[in-house]
Amino acid sequence: MHFETLAIHDGQTPDPATGSVTVPIFQTSTFARENLDQRPEYFYSRIGNPTRQALESSIALLENARFGLAFASGVAAAMAALQILRPGDHIVSGIDIYGGTYRIFEQLLRPWGIAITYAQDETTENYARCIKPETKLIWLESPSNPLLRISDIRATAAIAQATNIKIAVDNTFASPYFQRPLDLGAHIVIHSTTKYLGGHSDVIGGAVATNDQSLYTTIRNYQAAAGAIPGPWDCWLIMRGIKTLKIRMKEHESSAIHLARILQTHPAIESVWYPGLPSHPQHDLAKQQMNGFGGMLTIALKGGAPAVEHLLGKLKLFALADSLGGVESLAASPSKMTLGALTPEERRKRNCTDNLVRLSIGLEHPGDLESDLRQALAGIPV
Repeated sequence: MHFETLAIHDGQTPDPATGSVTVPIFQTSTFARENLDQRPEYFYSRIGNPTRQALESSIALLENARFGLAFASGVAAAMAALQILRPGDHIVSGIDIYGGTYRIFEQLLRPWGIAITYAQDETTENYARCIKPETKLIWLESPSNPLLRISDIRATAAIAQATNIKIAVDNTFASPYFQRPLDLGAHIVIHSTTKYLGGHSDVIGGAVATNDQSLYTTIRNYQAAAGAIPGPWDCWLIMRGIKTLKIRMKEHESSAIHLARILQTHPAIESVWYPGLPSHPQHDLAKQQMNGFGGMLTIALKGGAPAVEHLLGKLKLFALADSLGGVESLAASPSKMTLGALTPEERRKRNCTDNLVRLSIGLEHPGDLESDLRQALAGIPV
């Protein structure tokens, strides 16, 4: 079936008990057993819940995976995926990654004896140079946050296959509609379902998908033991968002392309990072492994930090906020917000300069968003 049909039907079939076409919210902590001899499929909601199971099945189908697992947040999903590692293991990661992932690596994994090497750019050759005998995982974020860099998932997976290394891909920016990393050779896919899958800025969640039975068992055991699971209501909200994912992603992308083309010619703007622009250094790679370019773009202003403050202070339709992927447009300063916890030196290594503004393009009319950006950019010295 086509993507939009899967998003609406698979994993979300009518309830057999009542015929409800929407999956019920099983708002319960525990389930009654009929006897002592048999453990039912559902007995305690930390271990399993029908509403959560419906979401997990839906996520697996959208990612073309055998298994899906839902978590209470994107970082909880990332932490669960990292449970395949043990002290003494080594991770290779792209350097341009979400600040929450970087904090997990540096504040949690390093003290546990897990080493991390950051490739200075996202080329396959650079990932390969960072591999050591103890490397067990390559962590890719493609497109990356906030500089929208693209990693060659297929080529990196080929290198990993030869060395028995696993590939994990944070697919949050692309969503399963625009990219399916497992089809490109990845072993694990991670999502912050807070973002495009939920899509309405009203729920926090995360997800992991895989085709590997052994990886699934390890991550599933962690999910049950650690308990960072979403509640049934959160699962229901994310499933509601998934049903309109295709429509929303096409609109996000259409407006993002429109605005990126306009912004790259504006005299106050130094650079625009958007994979859909031919000027993006990995535009051809994005076309090869993605079905679209997404709704995120980042700009660099010529006027530095004062220009950023001017722009963010003048915007009316773009809310100043830390998240992304919702129906409303959002703007953020990566150096002050999403990567604000990093030291200035760490941000410099990542080319996260003070003149960056990250834009999450919502579902407003692109003409209104263009007008808002133009009026906010007016007055910035060029």
